[in-house]
Amino acid sequence: MTPPLAPRALQDTRRHAVRRIGLLQPLYWLALGWRDLRRCPAPGLLHGLALAAFGLLLALVAHRQFWLLTGAFTGFLLVGPIVATGLYQVSRRLERGEPADLGSALQVWVPNDGRLVVFGVLLAFAGTGWVVTSAAVITGLSPEPITDPLMFLRRVVLAEQGWLFEVWLGVGALLAAPVFASSVVAIPLLLDRRIGILGAVFTSWRAVLENPAPLALWAVLLTGLTVLGMLPAMLGLVVVAPWLAHASWHAYRDLVAPEQA
Repeated sequence: MTPPLAPRALQDTRRHAVRRIGLLQPLYWLALGWRDLRRCPAPGLLHGLALAAFGLLLALVAHRQFWLLTGAFTGFLLVGPIVATGLYQVSRRLERGEPADLGSALQVWVPNDGRLVVFGVLLAFAGTGWVVTSAAVITGLSPEPITDPLMFLRRVVLAEQGWLFEVWLGVGALLAAPVFASSVVAIPLLLDRRIGILGAVFTSWRAVLENPAPLALWAVLLTGLTVLGMLPAMLGLVVVAPWLAHASWHAYRDLVAPEQA
């Protein structure tokens, strides 16, 4: 008889020891991610170009509905890890001394293992939930319609009265924190080892609970660099997105010890 889901997940996660790391270790991940991007630039830059093109398309479609645009771009931060899965594979192959190219990055999406697909769908639901929630907060609490970035900055971010921006940030953090904790090492773990989705999520939470300060810094770096990448007409994402993807692979390798026999 197959054991119940939660006990089986607990058995899965116990096979993967979590390491404690130093506060500034995320800076080392960025250095390693940059090294991987320089060693094998084509897959990463093509991924980044596709993300930048998607961002520009989104901006064109929703530029007069900034309440929707804001939620969509911040929701992208939630689903970004699954988009980077192919680049985890590139870093994995580089680490092993194996050839890495665009084909190896795309190979992870061959539908012979549904775990990554299921996890991606779950992240997409989380991102969609944030888009809807963000739209509800902005449209429901703003005293006037928010239709463009300047109005969002003036009426929400820099408003002298009211707490709309603080409420928006608070709700976003409340929703984003558990998603980050559930996915920070889960996706590369699913790619690298045979483990169930819930077991990978448990392992990701253990990594966060063991290293709250370093991973809080990592979350700030991921968010800040992604936002900076979006500023120059999304063009920065061409480099920033693959850089962070490769760095995230090294975060996983530092945080999760080799599998126990």
